[in-house]
Amino acid sequence: MPLALPDFPWDSLLPYRATAGAHPDGIVDLAIGSPVDPVPVLIRDALAAAVDSPGYPQTQGSPEVRAAIVDWYARRGVEIGVENTIPTIGSKEFIATLPTLLGLGPGDVVVFPTVAYPTYEVGARIAGAEVLRSDEPDEWPANTRLVWLNSPGNPDGRVRGREFLRRAVVRAREIGAVVANDECYTELNWDGEEPTPSILDPEVTQGSRRLTLAVHSLSKRSNLAGYRAGFIAGCSDLVGEILEARKHAGLIPPAPVQHAMAVALGDDAHVIAQKSRYAARRAQLASALVDAGFRIDESRAGLYLWTTRGDDCWVTVAAFAELGILVTPGSFYGEAGREHVRISLTATDERVAAAARRLVPSSN
Repeated sequence: MPLALPDFPWDSLLPYRATAGAHPDGIVDLAIGSPVDPVPVLIRDALAAAVDSPGYPQTQGSPEVRAAIVDWYARRGVEIGVENTIPTIGSKEFIATLPTLLGLGPGDVVVFPTVAYPTYEVGARIAGAEVLRSDEPDEWPANTRLVWLNSPGNPDGRVRGREFLRRAVVRAREIGAVVANDECYTELNWDGEEPTPSILDPEVTQGSRRLTLAVHSLSKRSNLAGYRAGFIAGCSDLVGEILEARKHAGLIPPAPVQHAMAVALGDDAHVIAQKSRYAARRAQLASALVDAGFRIDESRAGLYLWTTRGDDCWVTVAAFAELGILVTPGSFYGEAGREHVRISLTATDERVAAAARRLVPSSN
């Protein structure tokens, strides 16, 4: 029998995409956060240099890519070893399969934020587990077996501090649950130059990584969505168990991609340059949204502006579509997002400028 999964939410945006696409100056797609800027040359060159890879790659990752992950963490004040990490085929496949790889099923609870990326729920339902939306560790029931945190958050850009992350880790260990923080947007922090706090920060783990995982992606920081390049890091025992399951399932990033990842993780300059591009687009969109009467909530990191005028999200989506702008309804991420829309920064400078003009035509 087919799995009892939610409807694929993006299909419901098709009529609004058609409306926006009819705008005389064309659509401005600020819905899906897919990078539009070029892949940095050094990463393209690394991929090309590794294309002659006839043998099977290693599920655990090549020594080169694992060392690059370890070094990347060290530059951020977190000491791990190669046994603490595995490259993944982007982050979405890992999020969707983790409950299954952990052996979860009926009677087990998977917790995720009240406003959350839909794949946390999808992964739980594939495994047949129960789901709970909760932002408060004290609410997590005793039969919780996996907790998803997401800081910086998608869609709302919320950043969790070390104190909250530490409380989450303590509670998860009390009930014997794995606690995984989706940190894919960690380097796109708008509050300062430093990456946002990691669940593997020594102040959070208090000397033990037991039951903790961090999930990362190079899709946004390095424009590698098309490469499907991600990795996990955390408790070596847990990582080892996940590795054994992934070996059986054949979940392996291609060898050329692993080499490109190693090069990308070794270079911070291209990440800083890309962040600067997003910062300029963010400033232009945020100013136009405020001038148009919107309020921007959270949005302290990541690639989205979480905004509202107090209307139902679908009313706002329709209003944007009439301007030729496609945005994402907050209800995609849970009922708590019903009055918000998510606006992506992943459009060209020209398209972002067009959106700003349409939002506040009198100021242009």
